Amino acid sequence: MRSAAFLGANVKNFLKKRLSKKALISVCTLIAVLLVLIIWTIWGNTALMVSTVTVSSNRIPAAFNGFLIAQVSDLHNAVFGENNAELLQILSECKPNIIVVTGDLVDAEHTDIDVALDFAKEAAQIAGTYYVTGNHEGSLSQYDELKTGLESMGVVVLEDASMQLEYNGEKVTLIGLSDPSFTLKGNMLGEVPAMVDTKLRGLIGDKDDYTILLSHRPELFETYVNCGVDLVLSGHAHGGQFRLPFIGGLVAPNQGLFPKYDAGLYTKGDTNMIVCRGLGNSIIPIRFNNRPEIVLLELIAE
Repeated sequence: MRSAAFLGANVKNFLKKRLSKKALISVCTLIAVLLVLIIWTIWGNTALMVSTVTVSSNRIPAAFNGFLIAQVSDLHNAVFGENNAELLQILSECKPNIIVVTGDLVDAEHTDIDVALDFAKEAAQIAGTYYVTGNHEGSLSQYDELKTGLESMGVVVLEDASMQLEYNGEKVTLIGLSDPSFTLKGNMLGEVPAMVDTKLRGLIGDKDDYTILLSHRPELFETYVNCGVDLVLSGHAHGGQFRLPFIGGLVAPNQGLFPKYDAGLYTKGDTNMIVCRGLGNSIIPIRFNNRPEIVLLELIAE
């Protein structure tokens, strides 16, 4: 009996030790996984990347073949390196013909006009820089100050305006839309698409040039298509914030869960739209599997 009791006690102690080791291994594994995820997330919110996109069309003038456009979007006053040196260095290395900023250069909740203007000043020295507003500028009490500062830095601010972009003797039409939030707060009755449709048709008019539209809102893609725009450069969606393998973005402003237009190139008919994942964060303070992005677009004349 004593032998049996002794054996039972040893077995129990052995099992306790084994279970303790298993529990320890599980805890250590969990901690290691969490550390990897934390490091991956921190790196993924600060490690800039350049996404190259090519758009070809027989409507692109021959002179614009190989024309490079660097797109910056949704910076939200983020800083990459001291005085945005890292971001500006990458933009310089891209050697763009022009730089476009497609909204939310600042963040309405933690605005720093000086940071935005310092970036704009240096960007404009790299290449001609063109800017349209986003929804955060639409909520910004200091917008007039921002606009005046940008223009003083040599940035072209396009507010529901079109212009001719000339290169090597040929031209395309560049259109910039102000964010709808400057005119309408909300879209309960579907007013925004109708308003944007009216503005766009007025800006395009009877022009037959290749049209490049700068507009913050990708969810209005069908409106851009209906208006016959050739190329749209957009942002706003932040890449869906949390990008899931084989699925894409999880959530985006004005599109909700699993947004249709969150990142990359979309084509319908003769209209192409590029949605930049952007650089900064706003209401949701982190990204996951969604590095801050500069888009480098090359035009190809067919």
